[in-house]
Parts: sequence; structure tokens; C-alpha cells
Amino acid sequence: MKRNILAVVIPALLVAGAANAAEIYNKNGNKLDFYGKAVGEHGWTTSGDNTGNGDSTYARIGFKGETQINDQLTGYGQWEYNMNASNPEGGQGTATRLAFAGMKFGDAGSLDYGRNYGAIYDVAAYTDMLVSWGGDTWVATDNFMNGRSNGLLTYRNSNFFGLVDGLAFALQYQGKNERSNVVGAFVDDNGVIDLGRAGNGAKANGDGYSTAVTYDIGEGFGIAAGYESANRTFEQRAAATSADWASAGGDRAEAWSTAAKYDANNIYAAIMYAETLNMTREADSNFANKTQNFEAVAQYQFDFGLRPSIAYVQSKGKELKARGGVDGFTGGDADLQKYVEVGTWYYFNKNMNVYAAYKFNLLDDNSYSEAAGLATDDQATVGIVYQF
Repeated sequence: MKRNILAVVIPALLVAGAANAAEIYNKNGNKLDFYGKAVGEHGWTTSGDNTGNGDSTYARIGFKGETQINDQLTGYGQWEYNMNASNPEGGQGTATRLAFAGMKFGDAGSLDYGRNYGAIYDVAAYTDMLVSWGGDTWVATDNFMNGRSNGLLTYRNSNFFGLVDGLAFALQYQGKNERSNVVGAFVDDNGVIDLGRAGNGAKANGDGYSTAVTYDIGEGFGIAAGYESANRTFEQRAAATSADWASAGGDRAEAWSTAAKYDANNIYAAIMYAETLNMTREADSNFANKTQNFEAVAQYQFDFGLRPSIAYVQSKGKELKARGGVDGFTGGDADLQKYVEVGTWYYFNKNMNVYAAYKFNLLDDNSYSEAAGLATDDQATVGIVYQF
């Protein structure tokens, strides 16, 4: 591949993991693409009293398929699977990241259902572009509709019914997923929750909705905004009523976010701001009453394959509940995340790259970080990737 082509191909690979998919079938209106990657990765904790290192190697595969039903109707589906290779055989974790199917109705948009990304993640994706970390302030997997989650009914429309180029929006509904952190019953015969046995429903959700609007203005500029609101489960609400739990109360979880980006002339730069209420999980899996989140990233794509990156990430928890202990956190405001990441990729071609990143952790050792179990040390990671 010519080196100047890398400047076009590599940004696409960073945004969509399936951008380099291998087409394994395309006949009679039916198309199937297979994609995947193998990642050898190792990380270090480089400061403080907890210096150490660890392996985080994994592999990922998936497919995207579509079938042309008629001139205006197309069926489609996607599946993606992750395989952890950092533990001994038999103890390696696997996970279905995506699994959904739907239909596209020409300019009228598309409708699908299954395990998918939340609509509001369209906004977060602007800055979820870091080399190794990132996407960890208010976005989290199975945290309402912020990241990947279950039971998502999603309507998407591109170019606003074919009338406005670059203007897209999404509407999404999520059904209730009431999951406990513990195995077994946590409600007694009288319907009263046993807070000594129950978890706080860290990966549960009530029914809710998510929306997002993105607009590619042109000349590389784009803007995005989104809103999300969901009922909280009985377990999540009840956990906040006991002194044993430092978790947010409130009947609903909410988030709103806005972002802007510039993606042209080999430059990628983006900023994002978001606020959440009763939604963001803290390090000890309890929920923060409120968070204010800011992310910024800037990257430059050299024609010979190097792509350096620098980013700043911060999540401020507001009106957090007290943690126990003699010298425990007594409540108030505290940083949940705060760091600078400096790193780079080097792309040999569209299939092979290496990367390295360093995380300058700006969190302080204080009563909150100790009580909540937050890591405050610097970290580093290196990796090598083969993808197709």
C-alpha cells in the first residue's frame, strides 16, 4: 500500500473495527463480511507502591451481513465476540459484545433489536479514540445505554430522510434488565429488601430511552448531542437507603452530552462534555449522585504510518455519599477519573500495527480514592495488532 493512502485508511480503522473486514460472500443481494483482530498487549503500573505488570492479550472476531429484500428494504445483522487470552486455559473469559438484527427502509431509516451500542454513545465516540485508555468517564458497558448493552430497540436515520447531507439521528428504547450483584434471593417474604445480602444492581437497568443527533457540517467539522433517561431498579434505589451502601438515590438515571470534532488534513481533534445523574458507576460499583465529565483528544496522522496522540480525561463526582471506616470519605465532591494519556500507533499497513501509551494519573491519594479503591498510580502499555 502506498504510504499516503495510510492517511485515509488508518482513521477509518480507528473508528470502525470492521472497516477492514474480509468479504467472504457477495451474491444475489446477499453479502457477508468477516472481521477480527489478535492483540498481544502488556501493561505496567509504573509509580507508587503498587508497581507491577500484567498481560492483557485478547482476540476478537465478528461478522456483518445484509440481504437485499427489494429495492427499498434491506435486512442486516452483526455479531461480535471477544476472547481473553491473559489467563490459563480454562480460566479465560469470553463475551458477546454485539448481537443484533434489523431492517433498513431506504431513506426512512433502519430499525434493529439486540445487544448493541447505546444511541448516546454516538456522542461519546467522538473522544473514545485514545490509544489504550479513554471512554471511561461516564461511558461503561452494561451501564444503562451509555455503552454496549442488552435489549436495545434502535431506530437510526442518516441524512435526515435523504434531505440534509450529514445530519443523522437515533432514537432508542431499552427494556428492563433487573440483575443483582449476588446469586440468590435478596427480598424477604414480606417484600423487604435484605441490604446485607443484596448487591446494588451495578449492571441492571429499568426501562428507558436514549437519543442522539450528529451533524457533519463539512470541511472536517462535526457536532453531536445526546440525552438519555431510564428508570432505576428497585435494588438500585433501595441500596441508597442503607448506611452500608454509598450509592445514589433517585428514581431515574439521566445523562446528557455534547461533543465537537475536526477530522481533516491528517488531524483528528475532539472535545466532549457530559453530565450524569444517578447513573455513573464508581470504582466500588456504587452509583454517583452526579458527575461532570470532560474529555479531549488530539492526533496527527503522518504519511509514513505514525499516529501520535495526546488526551485529557476527567470525571468529577458531585455530592458523593460517605464511605465507612475510621478515616473514611465523609461525603462531598471528588475526582473519579483524572489523567493525561500520551501515546502513538505505528501502522506498517492496514493489517498490522504496534502501539504504546503512558497514562499520567492525576488522581490524588485521599480519603475518597482509598475508600472507593481508585488506582492513583501511573500506567503504561504496549501492544501489537493484526487485524483483518
